Amino acid sequence: VVCRDGCIKAVGQADVIRNQFSGATFERIIDCSGKCVLPGLVDAHTHPVWAGDRVHEFAMKLAGASYMEIHQAGGGIHFTVEHTRKATEEELFNTFKHRLECMRRAGSTLVECKSGYGLNLETELKMLRVIERAKQSMDIGISTTYCGAHSVPKGKTATEATDDIINNHLPKLKELKLSGEIDVNNIDVFCEKGVFDLDSTRRILQAGKDIGLQINFHGDELHPMKSAELGAELGAQAISHLEEVSDEGIMAMARAKCAAVLLPTTAYMLRLKQPQARKMLEEGVIVALGSDFNPNAYCFSMPMVMHLACVNMKMSMNEALAAATINAAYALGKSDTHGSIETGKQGDLVIINSSRWEHLIYQFGGHEALIDYVIVKGRVVYQNERCGTMSSY
Repeated sequence: VVCRDGCIKAVGQADVIRNQFSGATFERIIDCSGKCVLPGLVDAHTHPVWAGDRVHEFAMKLAGASYMEIHQAGGGIHFTVEHTRKATEEELFNTFKHRLECMRRAGSTLVECKSGYGLNLETELKMLRVIERAKQSMDIGISTTYCGAHSVPKGKTATEATDDIINNHLPKLKELKLSGEIDVNNIDVFCEKGVFDLDSTRRILQAGKDIGLQINFHGDELHPMKSAELGAELGAQAISHLEEVSDEGIMAMARAKCAAVLLPTTAYMLRLKQPQARKMLEEGVIVALGSDFNPNAYCFSMPMVMHLACVNMKMSMNEALAAATINAAYALGKSDTHGSIETGKQGDLVIINSSRWEHLIYQFGGHEALIDYVIVKGRVVYQNERCGTMSSY
């Protein structure tokens, strides 16, 4: 039972609920006989605001070019930055809105959304305004991340870019946050060899923390950088990627209760070694999942991400579901309100046309036929047009 305020009022056996609310009237009752009701999925890592797709680079990757080789040849992030800088705010909003709708149809009800294809203050703010507009106008939860340190802008050194972010970008974000124009939740840095080193990363993350942002950053993806150790030391809420994390870094994250946001789509598409999900789980790390939706890993679907996590990272289906719900909510600092079906939490739900929830992971790419309803704050935001006409799987 979800109340008018969008929060879950009661959870329990059907006959108990019927007795408890026998005198109540409801705006809508959904018959879920033979179906499963799951928490809305949480996508803990996306880059969904940009112009200029990189479909042409996919062939280069298939031919053996590495991520950094494409990056150094002027492709990768820099290609998207060039197109995003030229795009109008309206163009960016329209494509972003469409992407969020695709994510929502695949069951995501809370999505972390990063800036990071501007690399100058003007374009980063343009991207953040687009995210804020969607936050205010769409029925989907959004956690906003400032990722101005996604790459070193052309013509600048990493030190110059770091100084610009600390002296110009972050003070402006603080001002806009205080005025209520843009609500930024997290700060992110791409801590990587040839991008932002450990010292620059530390300076930016600490400066972001000082203005009230949660630390949630890219680390130990392509090279071991000791990002996990740094994140644990700084009190990071989460670190993403971690394909090259050290054993010491894993233990430090477990002790610090810093979530690991693993991105199986990235490792799959870039043919990287898989993150050590099993070791992290055994050491007590809070493991979350994200789609890493971006021009380099074009995936809207958390059900497909869960499937890849099970097959390629050897997670169980229970672990994958927790990683895509309550643990992903934790990675965004929202596990007190999102990520599980509990009284008092926000009424974000996915109803699937099966009596076994495991079908959501088992059916690789099958979510379009499987998901009947997506509900945000108690409101149906997506209903499958074939809902009710298909037999339960």
